[in-house]
Amino acid sequence: MPPRGLDPTGIILVDKPPGPSSFAVVHRIRRGTGARTGHAGTLDPFASGLLVLLSGRATKLTQRFVGLDKRYRTEVDLSARTSTGDPEGSVVERHEPPEPAELEYALDSLRGEIELRIPAASAVKVGGERAYRLHRRGVDVEMPIRRSHVRELELLGYEGGVAELDLLVSSGTYVRAIAEALGGHCVSLRRTEVGPFSVEEANEERVIPVEEALARL
Repeated sequence: MPPRGLDPTGIILVDKPPGPSSFAVVHRIRRGTGARTGHAGTLDPFASGLLVLLSGRATKLTQRFVGLDKRYRTEVDLSARTSTGDPEGSVVERHEPPEPAELEYALDSLRGEIELRIPAASAVKVGGERAYRLHRRGVDVEMPIRRSHVRELELLGYEGGVAELDLLVSSGTYVRAIAEALGGHCVSLRRTEVGPFSVEEANEERVIPVEEALARL
């Protein structure tokens, strides 16, 4: 009989709703399967979309899945910046949104290899402590700059100062930082793809065999 917590083994694709944290989703799945469970990248609580979870023995393969490109769809309010880059923060600046031609120019400057400052409300450690905890206490810290690759960035619509974007980015890219660079904040965020996996495949009841998942990489 296999050791407890090592089965089921495989990959579980979950469509996270807005609200719960990624860790809450991991705990829920773990309670249901009884197996050790990890993730290949989190989503902010306000965001929705694809979480790639690793169950049982597959948790040893986490590094094979962590660095995959990710595709998002987001709505960015370009009339205001917030303290967190999303709707959960307080408004720190209001301004007139850019004209369409100005927006297209700004988007073009964000395609390819770029450097963005990591948002203060993030899980990155600063001085040994999570940045979001420092942010909640009102501690002002100089956040590090991270190099990212924006492989695709498409403007799907622009109305009332809100731009709808579809973007494919390298792992570790903060869409909130892109919104900040555009002079706005994310009002919605949905992850639609992680590497070869799509949110349309999400099914918490299905455990994808490790061999099948690795073959798709």
